[in-house]
Amino acid sequence: MTDKIAVPSRTREVLAKYGISAKKSLGQNFLTDGNILRRIVDAAQLNKSKGALEIGPGIGALTQYLADEAGTVVALEIDQRLLPVLDETVGQQDHVKVMHGDVLKEDLHALFAEHFHNVEAVSVVANLPYYITTPIVMRLLEEELPLEHIVIMIQREVADRMTASPGGKEYGSLSIAVQYYCEAELVAVVPRTVFVPQPNIDSAVIRLTRRSRPPVEVADAQRFFATVRAAFTQRRKTIYNNLRAAFPEAAGVHDMREVLLSCGIEPSRRAETLSMEEFARLSERLGVLSGKQE
Repeated sequence: MTDKIAVPSRTREVLAKYGISAKKSLGQNFLTDGNILRRIVDAAQLNKSKGALEIGPGIGALTQYLADEAGTVVALEIDQRLLPVLDETVGQQDHVKVMHGDVLKEDLHALFAEHFHNVEAVSVVANLPYYITTPIVMRLLEEELPLEHIVIMIQREVADRMTASPGGKEYGSLSIAVQYYCEAELVAVVPRTVFVPQPNIDSAVIRLTRRSRPPVEVADAQRFFATVRAAFTQRRKTIYNNLRAAFPEAAGVHDMREVLLSCGIEPSRRAETLSMEEFARLSERLGVLSGKQE
């Protein structure tokens, strides 16, 4: 087994050997703390009968720990400069496959069919680039991939939003979107000092566990999410003001108050105070009204 590279001196040595500097445009910060890497891998609950998809393996620090636990590891790296590094650090193992590709463009169902057909469960485990965290997470959720867990290190602020409950400033449309598909929990807070180069923000590890069914039943998921997004359009405005502008086809300016009251929602409330159940009732009511006018 190749020596672990998750220490600052070894990370700098590998980067220097290949003449690589971190690309800010790709959000590259290399983790150098083995204890945190172990916590990430432990949270994924892997074993030799399970697989792991890593997005953005970098120079392979996390990949090495995944390879120790999982039966199949696929590491998808967008930066072609890092492929020779990965070949050295993790590529000599039969159960590890390093691929060049963009997770937002890759046919993920085909990837799963080709590489994970012989495992009993698959988890995404990754240190995600912060500038593109939300699009990656939403793609993983909306594609309905057969995922057991998504264990990711992301910007602390975004982790707080994904795990937030109603009533706080962190709670918003992202909280509801993630929690509609998954149970979300904070695993660890990660200081900026354990990265090379050091970012200017702190990070956090969260675990998303796919729900067998959403916590609320809605007839039209697209309308549900459209209702949520509209309610949070301008956070300082009341839900009444945001929704009457967003759904003129469902209820006129003078009717939206009645729509909200019929759902048990005071029009003067702001979106961050509404539970997912209240948003579900509201979207169903708006759907009924819209249908009556079609």
